[in-house]
Amino acid sequence: MLRRLVPILLPLALALPACGDRAREPDRTGRDGVTAPSTGGRVVALESPTLQAVKRRGRLNCGVHEGLVGFAFTDNRGQWRGFDVDFCRALAAAVLGDPNAVRFVPLSNRDRLAAVQDGRVDVLWRNTSWTMTRDVSEGVAFAGVNYYDGQGFMVRRALNLTSATELNGARVCVQGSSTSQLNLADWFRVRGLDYEPVVLAGEEEARQAYAREDCDAFTADVSALAAARTTLANPEQHAILPDVISKEPLGPVTRRGDEGWTAVVRWTLNGLVLAEELGITQSAARGDDEPRDPRARRLLGLDGEFGPMLGLDRDWARAAIAAGGNYGEIFERNVGADSPLDLARGLNAQWNAEPGGLMYALPIR
Repeated sequence: MLRRLVPILLPLALALPACGDRAREPDRTGRDGVTAPSTGGRVVALESPTLQAVKRRGRLNCGVHEGLVGFAFTDNRGQWRGFDVDFCRALAAAVLGDPNAVRFVPLSNRDRLAAVQDGRVDVLWRNTSWTMTRDVSEGVAFAGVNYYDGQGFMVRRALNLTSATELNGARVCVQGSSTSQLNLADWFRVRGLDYEPVVLAGEEEARQAYAREDCDAFTADVSALAAARTTLANPEQHAILPDVISKEPLGPVTRRGDEGWTAVVRWTLNGLVLAEELGITQSAARGDDEPRDPRARRLLGLDGEFGPMLGLDRDWARAAIAAGGNYGEIFERNVGADSPLDLARGLNAQWNAEPGGLMYALPIR
């Protein structure tokens, strides 16, 4: 009988220790009932040399435009202001807990990507279009899109133009070594129209040439045209034509090869977009109220270990939102209805707005 019981009892005896180990495994279920990803009971953050360098330094080096109203400029007290500047401050708050721990590095159009590649800046937040060439062959990585733009034309109202198709034979000011110059050539070629390109070294030089009437039209991203118009002597005498001739998804750029740092930038941007979707404002992020919505709880670090996955504190997103508000607050204050640019949300509206736009937050899960 003993010989007959051994084959039955032996597997059961061997199974008991394994059952005991499972019983002692730590419970990783959060308050929302979701098990947090971990290895051996602890969250493992992505490795990031850039994140480590920023923390050691105690400061974020953020590349920005040299001076573009609404996006990146210094006020009369020498303080940096603007749409892109606010995203730099939000990132500093997420990483270092201090929105003022930023060194702003003004960069020209020609120098901007090189500054990312050689490490002069940790991140570039400077009206840079996400294109295939840049994504594949420039040694950089795009972390997302924070502004959907398109190229347009500004002309003097005295010309009585209603469409860019009426610019046949016109002199057009454009910044050299830019996607704007390439788009301009493509657009006129496809329509069989003639034009005289007036190529300038930089955006500011192109604006000044237009102001001197060295050209009949000035072409750039619509947001840049709106900013340029505010600097002209009589802004009301200039009009931005309705034609949009390209897609220009603008977003933050990081150095390729540091996926952990790119993830930090991506999810900080995403957190600000999600905050607007969930109605979490700057004042709410600064308060002590605890929302019931599980999505808001995960975003604010009340449930789960999402910050530690990035190598950040649990309240990283709360700090980013508290720095300057959610995406909508940043937009309206700098380039929207509450700003001199008075740009409509358009494509930059939330996906579920009326009318809807392209801003769609990735889920924090």
